[in-house]
Amino acid sequence: MNDFDFFIGSWNVVNRRLATLFAGADDWQTFPGTTTCQPIFNGGGNTEEITFPTLGTRGFTLRLFDVERAEWSIYWANSRTGVLFPPVVGTFTDGRGDFYGDDTHDGKPIRAHFIWSDITPASARWEQEFSADGGKTWESNWVMEFTRA
Repeated sequence: MNDFDFFIGSWNVVNRRLATLFAGADDWQTFPGTTTCQPIFNGGGNTEEITFPTLGTRGFTLRLFDVERAEWSIYWANSRTGVLFPPVVGTFTDGRGDFYGDDTHDGKPIRAHFIWSDITPASARWEQEFSADGGKTWESNWVMEFTRA
């Protein structure tokens, strides 16, 4: 239940985000961020607020551990819309976290996959990828490289 304890604290973030999705594009945008993660429920959850100073926006993540199912649900919202996106759900195995969920893009159903990897006391990597074909193929569209502040 304490899988995300590594993330508690403040971090600097280098973001790489694909501007055009599902088009075979290579128009990656790079921008900075800073984030702070705080525990709730004695490690059974946490909240995180990230600031993207060059974009003038913020994001918010709520992570909750379902004790009965022994898996995490991760929820995301941003300051541009104020909408809480559907959760991705999953677990950590051998130091890697994989979380899957259903969402929409441009009104069409997609699968979302969050990956936590390369976790050390001073760094971590998060990646988001989407699938428009039910999970047969995936397109990476956002990578965050975290370093402890």
